[in-house]
Amino acid sequence: MAEIRLVGTAHVSQKSIDEVRSAIEEFQPDIVGVELDRGRYIALTQEVAEPSVTDILKGGNFGQLLVQWVLTFIQQRIGAETGVKPGSEMLAAIEEAQAHQISVGLIDRDIRITLARFWGKMGIWEKTKLIGALLYSLVGVEGQELDVDELTNQDVVSAAMEEFRKFSPKGAQALIDERDAYLAHQILMLGTQYERVLAVVGAGHIQGVQRYLDAPETLPPLQSLTGEVKGLPWAKIFGAGVTVLFLLLIAAIAFSGVGLDVLLAALVYWVLINGILSAAFTLLAGGHPLSAATAFAVSWMTSLNPLLAAGWFAAYVEAKMRKPAIGDLKRIIVAETFSEMRRIPLFRVVLVAALANVGSTLGTVAYFLFIFPFLGVDLTVVVTDGFTNMLQMIQDLF
Repeated sequence: MAEIRLVGTAHVSQKSIDEVRSAIEEFQPDIVGVELDRGRYIALTQEVAEPSVTDILKGGNFGQLLVQWVLTFIQQRIGAETGVKPGSEMLAAIEEAQAHQISVGLIDRDIRITLARFWGKMGIWEKTKLIGALLYSLVGVEGQELDVDELTNQDVVSAAMEEFRKFSPKGAQALIDERDAYLAHQILMLGTQYERVLAVVGAGHIQGVQRYLDAPETLPPLQSLTGEVKGLPWAKIFGAGVTVLFLLLIAAIAFSGVGLDVLLAALVYWVLINGILSAAFTLLAGGHPLSAATAFAVSWMTSLNPLLAAGWFAAYVEAKMRKPAIGDLKRIIVAETFSEMRRIPLFRVVLVAALANVGSTLGTVAYFLFIFPFLGVDLTVVVTDGFTNMLQMIQDLF
């Protein structure tokens, strides 16, 4: 039976760096497992070529990209306050292990899988709350006094984990619980090959990983932690519902006898409300006027097609007008303020895409809430008379 020891760290703490080095020196393990996947290991230990702008944007997961970048920004800002680069404790573990000719094992799940499952598990409300909280924290992290040593205090960490669970239960499941299980799987696997295993993990994972190490029979199958999250495609369902509702609404107005002018007004309001809000949010993101004009021009159509999004078109124009450059991704990561990030073309393209879609969605909701007061007609009359006349016409045809 292998002897396994866990070291809990804060990713921006000098104290954690010292504790990692001391643990390796004292424990003299046969292997040091670090909470990294291959991609993050290479990024931490080597100079790697930045992916192309096309590769970054082709996935179309703009909300997920924003969350990843904002989290990175917050961690960088905390690191700047403490004088410790994020990930330094993992790098220290790798360097200390190599200095003692000890093997290094990568025990974390691929970050792309983690982010995909994190984003995929959350509902629309959880995603909205998360993005709002992250944007708020962009301001809150500036100038805030931080006691980084508290980030490894298990009572403090446990309280923080529970708060996150209340805030985003499904997000916490993917980001914390699943990774606890994955890390435990990998540590136990190392334990079958080495006699003494030292695992360096974030303080937030210590209790969960230890529970699984104490009771391995409770571990979920490894395959269940790495597959694609398959849930209902709510975005497409919402889009299809909007299309059906809009067509029924227009049909009801057309057959209700309220007049052609009311029908035309309903169509014009659809274009205006969707377009104005989508364009306004594009400008809020710092988008080029032509990007805003594009959002205005297409949002009425994309709101009726669940396979299209106004943000895609606005982002394409934004990328043409203010072309992202090689090095933008690195500039995003090292940006010191949100204003600085917002001026970077690549970040602005993604922000334009995300906010143009938000504006278009809000426009769609606003339309259905306020269209009848705008038209000055009675909803009950339009629906009752419209569908009665429509059914009568269908009966007459057959």
